[in-house]
Amino acid sequence: MQQGASDSEIVDYMVARYGDFVLYRPPLKLTTALLWFGPLLLLAGGFVVMLRRVLRRRPAQDFEVTASEHKRAAELLAGNEAERR
Repeated sequence: MQQGASDSEIVDYMVARYGDFVLYRPPLKLTTALLWFGPLLLLAGGFVVMLRRVLRRRPAQDFEVTASEHKRAAELLAGNEAERR
């Protein structure tokens, strides 16, 4: 800029030195494909991981409550009701 170069000359110099990665909208080339499709690949990968985790989730197992456990739970609940009043 201090040497009087135009904007296009500066951009050309930056691209020549650092590659297309310095551009706000790099051209679609084999070397910049990850820049263009990387976010989409990450999003799709996250969706696949989430879907696999949801589908592998096991349903909660039902368990039998014995009569003594049922009675103890009723006593505890009755005690909490009395304390609230």
